[in-house]
Amino acid sequence: MKMDPRCTYCLLSRVHYESMLSTKDEELIRKALVSCMDVMKEKYIPGVAAGHVSTAVHRKAYEVLNDPDPYYELKQVSNRAASRVFPIAKSLIYEGKPNVKEAFRKAILAAVIGNFFDFGIMGLEVGEDNFEATFTKAFEKGLEVDDTDRMFDLISNTVYVADNCGEIILDTLVFDIIRKQGGKVTLVIRGEPMLTDVTMEDVKALGIEEHVDRIITTGCNAVGVSFEEAPDELLEAFDNASLIISKGMANYETLSERTLRPIAYLLRTKCDAVAEDMELEKDCSVAKLFME
Repeated sequence: MKMDPRCTYCLLSRVHYESMLSTKDEELIRKALVSCMDVMKEKYIPGVAAGHVSTAVHRKAYEVLNDPDPYYELKQVSNRAASRVFPIAKSLIYEGKPNVKEAFRKAILAAVIGNFFDFGIMGLEVGEDNFEATFTKAFEKGLEVDDTDRMFDLISNTVYVADNCGEIILDTLVFDIIRKQGGKVTLVIRGEPMLTDVTMEDVKALGIEEHVDRIITTGCNAVGVSFEEAPDELLEAFDNASLIISKGMANYETLSERTLRPIAYLLRTKCDAVAEDMELEKDCSVAKLFME
């Protein structure tokens, strides 16, 4: 996905948000914002990929703030909220003893709803206090884009590119179904902290290792996946996958720049720019498969 003009003020808004998480020093916050404006001015050229700009901007913010993980506390908040809703999600998935394809569809829905939970995105109001109610309501509504039947037929060697803390707990519901059907799951996580994204430290703390066959990282703290910095084992995993599942908008912004196939994007279209790039409406729950 290419950088959209609307991404500029959303990105700077997020820099301001993470700066306030990191420090109360108003001069340092100002310095972070101004430095990031300079980076954006340099990197935002016609046709540039959105992930290239956002990675450079956030890295500069972290550098100026001298803070490698401004979202650390909020990641714990996300994990607590998702842990509370997990038994509700599992109950809804297996209610009425569905067949395996239906259970898979419901698990994918639960994982997509997990993507609602985020911090620092303009206009997004889903937080710890109202996530359980939001989850139940969204589950009843279902997926606006539902390619789960076709996805299910491709799960033998799944590469699952994770997104945020919190939602990774709900992702395990998908992992477990894939593995019970004899499929293998390779989980891809961030190499270093970036926003609220899952890292190896988070995976180990949550016991996610028990739910997958292999864990590899993106090799760095890029927003989404930086193919220029990705380790060979990640590129090989993409090449050999029977299905790539990509969680969240940041991964969509970067992975959509390549012709990886087959790939399914699981996300909530939280902004107009991503929604329009996917030819969808804003605020849709999406499980969209691309085969060609």
